[in-house]
Amino acid sequence: MSKCAAIQMASSPNVSSNLIEAERLIAEAVKAGAKLVALPENFALMGQTEFDKINHKEQEGSGPIQDFLENTAKKYAVWIIAGTMPIADTNDKDKVLAACLVYNDQGERVARYDKIHLFDVHVPETEEVYRESDTIAKGTVPLVIDSPFGKLGIAICYDLRFPELFRTLQEQGMEVLILPSAFTEKTGAAHWELLLRARAVENLCYVIAPNQGGFHVNGRQTYGHSMIIDPWGSVLDCKKTNAGFVTADIDLTQLHKTRESFPVLQHRQISCG
Repeated sequence: MSKCAAIQMASSPNVSSNLIEAERLIAEAVKAGAKLVALPENFALMGQTEFDKINHKEQEGSGPIQDFLENTAKKYAVWIIAGTMPIADTNDKDKVLAACLVYNDQGERVARYDKIHLFDVHVPETEEVYRESDTIAKGTVPLVIDSPFGKLGIAICYDLRFPELFRTLQEQGMEVLILPSAFTEKTGAAHWELLLRARAVENLCYVIAPNQGGFHVNGRQTYGHSMIIDPWGSVLDCKKTNAGFVTADIDLTQLHKTRESFPVLQHRQISCG
């Protein structure tokens, strides 16, 4: 078994202060025994506008946010799933990629996932309108990687609403789904836990879901309720409000026993391929 953690933040437009807060929470999670920590979407920057991320974009492999992640993973000897950060899009200087970078406990970057589904919506019954596609170029490649904690599938926030993505990840061997997010208060209250538990149950996998949670300088309110869920759909830990973290043991032996005794994945008649 390995203890993993999901970090909850209420990030601001100030990158430096966000990184200080992220390190504080990572250090506390490691002290509590976590060997892997996952940061929420936009952990390093929640700008005043969607276009602020363009001014803080980093080139692939170079920049203060990436330096922070490398140094922090090495300093605390912990795997970091780094929410999202803006990486320059080589095809469009006016857009970035919402990249989730993965660092091992030696501070080596071992993977990157670019958010595939972009949040272009008018939240029902509110005046909230989001158009991520104005500033973000969509990714195209699902990601599953090997790790000491099992095969990790990475997805981001709005991806959660597209079950075919998770079937693809499951067909690639996913055992643990990690889903950094910044769910709005309105949509989170309606669907966050419901969808997370559904993904755990239908794929018989663990779900580690760090979320933004609180009031932000730009006027946005995010839902919080970061949680870790087991393959049977049980919530192992949940942080409802405020900054902090949740932890739980990832038990791959129990996961495999569950899949063997309840072989729903073997009974599928339709493949995503």
